[in-house]
Amino acid sequence: MLFFSVLRGWCQSPSVVPPRLAEGPASQRRLPSRRMRENAKRPTFAGVGRFFYSMLRIATWNINSVRLRLDLAARLLKQVKPDILCLQEIKCRDELFPREPFHELGYGHIAISGQAGYHGVATISKLPLTPLPKESFCGTADARHLGCQVHLPAGGTVAVHNIYVPAGGDIPDPATNPKFKQKLAYLDALASWKGGNNGGHAVLLGDFNVAPLETDVWSHKQLLKVVSHTPIEVEALTKVQKYGNWVDLVRRFIPPEQRLYTWWSYRALDWQASGRGRRLDHIWGSLPLAEAARGAEVLKEARSWQGPSDHVPILLDFDL
Repeated sequence: MLFFSVLRGWCQSPSVVPPRLAEGPASQRRLPSRRMRENAKRPTFAGVGRFFYSMLRIATWNINSVRLRLDLAARLLKQVKPDILCLQEIKCRDELFPREPFHELGYGHIAISGQAGYHGVATISKLPLTPLPKESFCGTADARHLGCQVHLPAGGTVAVHNIYVPAGGDIPDPATNPKFKQKLAYLDALASWKGGNNGGHAVLLGDFNVAPLETDVWSHKQLLKVVSHTPIEVEALTKVQKYGNWVDLVRRFIPPEQRLYTWWSYRALDWQASGRGRRLDHIWGSLPLAEAARGAEVLKEARSWQGPSDHVPILLDFDL
């Protein structure tokens, strides 16, 4: 009896069992059922076999400078306790990334693809990571993609592809705007990419800089000629999803009929009053991973934090 008591305590320790959606703030749409919450309390014998029940939480956030908003990153990790946090626009070189504060919070595995002053992505994890080949997609040296295999405690892996799609500038014309041309080239290359979804557990997430649905913007009619919601961008992103066999995981839990935003401009004096948001950030998954998805949340409150990013985090929970 003593052996099983010790084993049960070890398997339920925070270092072994990933946090669950019920432990964080309420989901914006669909919370786990009572049965799921009860199941989540069961012991998980990682040391002697496969997990009977294990929740994996993945978060993504365009932080708009990790060094400037390090305190907000720490706040997010303490509040929602993701197993994996993917950041975009870290805006620093690899060697200047603040690793130690994340290590102190229990995130001992960090992969970085950075560059000085612009762009850059990073994946921060409690679980071991194996790097995957970095892709440029549009033939530049911009740090816009980072792939990692995440090794699960119960065995198996999840391929996590963290991307930052070019914003595209202000003029939606590839003939006169090189930034918009680059954005379309990036999306076209991403649609042709064969290395992302190979039929196993895979996720493509980050700042896609496209709001594809009419309910992903505050005014479909007024934004049809505004970069991020133009028909040519929406068509290009739709091809990425179709050809890659990706599932929009957030919209599995928050219906397409419901307006949903992840970005509000700094230009608005009162972003809440204006309500002029867009859903630029996404989490897509392979079909097998979509079957394991259990809940989604857009952490809108983060837009009101002191010195915020103009984007807010997205969370996805999986039963793996």
